Amino acid sequence: MAANRNLLLAALPRKSYAEVLPELKQVELKFGEVLYEPGQLIDHVYFPADSMVSLLTLVEDRLALEVGLVGREGMVGAPLALGVDRSPVRALVQGGGSAMRMSAGSFRSALRRSPPLQRATLRYVHALMSQVTQTAACNRFHVVESRLARWLLMTRDRVLSDEFRMTQDFLAHMLGVRRVGVTEAAGALQRRKLIEYARGAIRILSGRGLEAAACSCYRIVRNST
Repeated sequence: MAANRNLLLAALPRKSYAEVLPELKQVELKFGEVLYEPGQLIDHVYFPADSMVSLLTLVEDRLALEVGLVGREGMVGAPLALGVDRSPVRALVQGGGSAMRMSAGSFRSALRRSPPLQRATLRYVHALMSQVTQTAACNRFHVVESRLARWLLMTRDRVLSDEFRMTQDFLAHMLGVRRVGVTEAAGALQRRKLIEYARGAIRILSGRGLEAAACSCYRIVRNST
């Protein structure tokens, strides 16, 4: 079951896990699916198993920049844990796969009943806030090649695979750069034999080498989860 593969749910004590399990429904998230838009009511929370969701901030309703990435380590819809029922970001599925879904009402009720779920959720909210603030600094101060290496490693950690599909256009939106910037950065990583990249298919050849190429933000975010 996908619930067993989500680390936030898997960390719950057995009794707490059994209490929330009936409220969870396994769903398949599709690449490109939008779970929420900014200002939209959060009607469900999602606990990814092998899927991945980008949190995007919008500028002038048309330009999007990734500020967070959610995979098996956490949940989508974290503002509900803080008593906020509207999303501040666009939640966009960038890696299709399975997730466990719970209605907003059921999640609020489960939080009230289960201190272990409260603690696990709030710890994750703290980790997500750390990721968002570190990403903001990364986008401002680090070069595209190092940022791309960081992003590829974060994706690998969440999908548990060295191979995945991602177009240059999509990467450009995620990193907030022009497509030519992604082309140059990916080419540099390929020349160093750290990745293979062709027709939207990415393969990490050397995880250790890619970590060396990534900025320190990767390790900071990884250690905060």
